[in-house]
Amino acid sequence: MALGRGEMSLAIIVVLCLSAMGAEAYLKVGFYSYSCPKAEEIVQEELDKALEEDKGIGSDLLRMHFHDCFVRGCDGSLLIDSTKDNAAEKDGKPNETVEDEGFEIIDKIKERLEAECKGTVSCADILAFLARDSVAHYGGVHYPVPAGRRDGRISRANDTLDLPPPTFKLGNLTKLFVSKGLSRDDMVALSGAHTIGIAHCSAFSDRLYNFSQMVKADPSLHPTYAAQLRGECPTGSDNEVDMDPPSPLTFDNSYFKSLLVNRGLFTSDQTLMSKHGTATLVKRFAKKPALFKKKFAAAMVKMGSIGVLTGEQGEIRTNCRVVN
Repeated sequence: MALGRGEMSLAIIVVLCLSAMGAEAYLKVGFYSYSCPKAEEIVQEELDKALEEDKGIGSDLLRMHFHDCFVRGCDGSLLIDSTKDNAAEKDGKPNETVEDEGFEIIDKIKERLEAECKGTVSCADILAFLARDSVAHYGGVHYPVPAGRRDGRISRANDTLDLPPPTFKLGNLTKLFVSKGLSRDDMVALSGAHTIGIAHCSAFSDRLYNFSQMVKADPSLHPTYAAQLRGECPTGSDNEVDMDPPSPLTFDNSYFKSLLVNRGLFTSDQTLMSKHGTATLVKRFAKKPALFKKKFAAAMVKMGSIGVLTGEQGEIRTNCRVVN
């Protein structure tokens, strides 16, 4: 089948991103074309079923892929269950708010894939496909996903300290992304994932109450928005709020428009406006939604290549929750 102009452009971006990450010899688009040709179709079918029951679950699946890649690389280690001798990543503090439903969706997909083509499709690749399909469902680009990842055998809760907390300022945020092989521009684009989904009050309540001895609320937070959030998050509560109130279930550039008027929910969101370089990119994305979606897709491909296990490394888990 011939590729359309947009698909060809994205395919070229994929090749360039993989080359930059040094993964071009291992991951490739269409990796399962012969070994398990229905793999991506099965993932899409199960996601569609899940979205009928919970229209917001795609944001959790996108977050899970991010959390998997930033800890030990994109190796599906987030999916491993804890044992009496080991607390796994999923039980690390940053993952406490990940919905159990997300893991259950992956269980269903894995069961179908094992029946279709036993021991072939990795749990890490399932996560990557789900993230892409979730983005596309909400209105983002359906980008080509290079596959061929293998599953890791190690999962430790303490390693989740590698995940950027919502309190990070720009310096620490940039340093962490660069340590993962991602650029400043990748960081800004990937931050746009906060255009969908929900957050818990505890992740940003420090911006609302007793911010400092001088002021009650973070002065970088719009006063009207701060008052709205205090109404949704009374002292001591841990309610859920929309990450991007104007369009919480639409993958668009509303997130960046909000940053321009000091309506970023997390410190790590609003801090993107604190320096000229990142602020300039925020303004570009706020004006050009198609540019944001294109850059986001490219950054996702690049992120999906962090620390991958390939070839004879790792394994293909039969059950994503348990090491073989």
